[in-house]
Order: sequence, then C-alpha cells, then structure tokens
Amino acid sequence: MEKQQNDLERERQYCELCGKMENLLKCGRCRSSFYCSKEHQKQHWKEHKLICKEVDKTQPPKQKPELEQPPGDEKAPDKCPKKNSHEQADTGAPSSQTTNTEQQGIGEQLAEDGPNYPATPNGQTTSPQKLATEYVIPCMNKHGICVVDDFMGEETGLSILEDVKALHKTGRFTDGQVVSQKSDSTKDIRGDKITWVDGKEAGCEKIRFLTSRMDDLVRHCNGKLGNYAINGRTKAMVACYPGNGTRYVRHVDNPNGDGRCVTCIYYLNKDWNAQEHGGLLRIFPEGSDQVAEIDPKFDRLLFFWSDRRNPHEVQPAYATRYAITVWYFDADERARAKEKYLTGAGEKGVKVELGKPSDPS
Repeated sequence: MEKQQNDLERERQYCELCGKMENLLKCGRCRSSFYCSKEHQKQHWKEHKLICKEVDKTQPPKQKPELEQPPGDEKAPDKCPKKNSHEQADTGAPSSQTTNTEQQGIGEQLAEDGPNYPATPNGQTTSPQKLATEYVIPCMNKHGICVVDDFMGEETGLSILEDVKALHKTGRFTDGQVVSQKSDSTKDIRGDKITWVDGKEAGCEKIRFLTSRMDDLVRHCNGKLGNYAINGRTKAMVACYPGNGTRYVRHVDNPNGDGRCVTCIYYLNKDWNAQEHGGLLRIFPEGSDQVAEIDPKFDRLLFFWSDRRNPHEVQPAYATRYAITVWYFDADERARAKEKYLTGAGEKGVKVELGKPSDPS
C-alpha cells in the first residue's frame, strides 16, 4: 500500500510551467508544487504566488528542511539549488496572501432563461482539491454540467495549442466516426477531423501535461461525482473542425452503457467570437426545456455527464476550432460493457466502443 501511495505521489510530480517530470525541485513554502529549473520557478511565480500557502512549520518535515524564506520578497529567488525530486527548492515566497480572483459568470453560454449556473472559477488560481470540492463536485451533482475557465494559464495553453497545430500538420487527423450510422455519409453527422493521443508521442508532451492536470482534478472528485467510481479514461481525442460550416449533429456520447461516465473537454480557440465563428456546443439537459450554450473559448475546461442525460451538438463552425476530449470510465459500467462485448450479448447492430483505458490514478 505504501509503495502504491509513493508511486501515485511520483506520478503527480511535474513542472508547473512545462510539465517535465524529471530532476524536479519542490517549492519550499507550500511543498506541493514542482519545477524543473530555477528559471521556470521564477517565470511561474506570478501565478504560483496566488495559491502558494505556507505549510504548518510546527509539523516535522518528511524530507530535508527548506531554506529560509526572505521575508516580504515578492519575487521568486535568484538562487534555486539543484536538488532531486525528493528535496525542496526555496520559492522566496512572501507571507500568506489572499486575492480576489476575478470570476466570470457563464450567462453568455446559456439561454437567457437557462438554469442558474454558478460563476466559473479561475483554474489557475485555485488548488485542484479546492476546485474539486468547492466547485466541480457540487456543480456536476446539481447541474450535470461544469465550466472552469483559465484552467492551464495563457502561456501553458498556448504551448498546448502549438502542439496541437503541429500534430495537425502531420496529417494524422482522420474523419471522425460514429457508432451507429443512420446516414449515407458520416460527414452529414459530424465534420471534425480527429486523432487519438496518449501523450507519449514525440511532440505531444504538453498534451500529456494537460491530461495529467485533468486527471489530478478528477482524482479529487472521485467517489463524489454521482455514484461513480472512476478507475480509468480513454486516450485524448484531439479534434479539429476546419471551418466551412462543419458541425456535429445532436448526439449522446454514451447511449448504450459503454462505461464512459464523464466527458471532459479542453478548448484551445484564441479570440473566439461565437457570433462570427459559430461553433457553440449546445447541451440539452434531460428533463429540462433549457439549453446550455458553451462558447469554446481558449483555456476553458468543460465537464458533463456522458450518458443520455446530456444530448448535445456542435453548431456549424466557420473558423478552425480545436478541442481535446477525454472520457472517464465508471468501474462497474465499464466491466459490464466489456463482458457484454466479449460475450456478444450486446444489442444487435450496436458496437460497444471500448477504446484503450489509461489509469488516471
């Protein structure tokens, strides 16, 4: 058990700026954030200082003692001694600060008479645990839809976008497919181009960093999202709507119990104007006459239930529209889907798409 816990902790260690997982330095103040170099530590300090909180110094440190903190220093330190991933690096952080994080309502994404959704928090200025317990869990359990803005921060978001654009140029994207085809042409149903990524491919390091941050947030939600016990996820589906009015008609991600319980989408569209560019995601919550309209704006993270509770569509897009989607699996439903698929007891004419799970824990 202790070994599994240690392995889990190592998996959660990565540079907060670039996602690198080797030769890390730990913040000596909060003991929960890591950096691959003093340069990245200093570059990220403007964002990290908003959430960096000093740990209880009365508790004996589990690792080597930190260096002394320069009192009142608003800058990250000039010196960041090279240590291994089990030692701390001094941040030079000031005493505990609080900020009034700007929160944006999502009224612009909802019909005028839509449900009263809470404000969307800024993912960069809220710890994953706090974001999960105070926002994502109650929002999902009440509405089945949850939006988090500024999830990765502009610099990291732009680096993810560059990875996606470079991937798109390789020609690896293919036409998106549908499980049950009722039209002569798949393009009549969906017009996106997609490719599947596990993050280990060359040039996809930032995409892997993104999914690790998604996984970290979902870990803090696990066991509290409905009755689900999440034990895995799909690879990341990187999708591009090339404009020209391409769309995805109204559909349900998981209509036949294939194990997917939560859909998680990260948007990468800088300066997106829905009135000009279209491309809204419209969700039609079951049992409601309201419609949620989600603007696919840059650095926005979206969660919603994957089953029949949330039919949705992508409206015609008139500019290139990028998104990265992963689906999280419920352990019991996934096991039943596998058994059903292997025994051939599934509904005739419906293929249960299992995909390849990737354990987020």
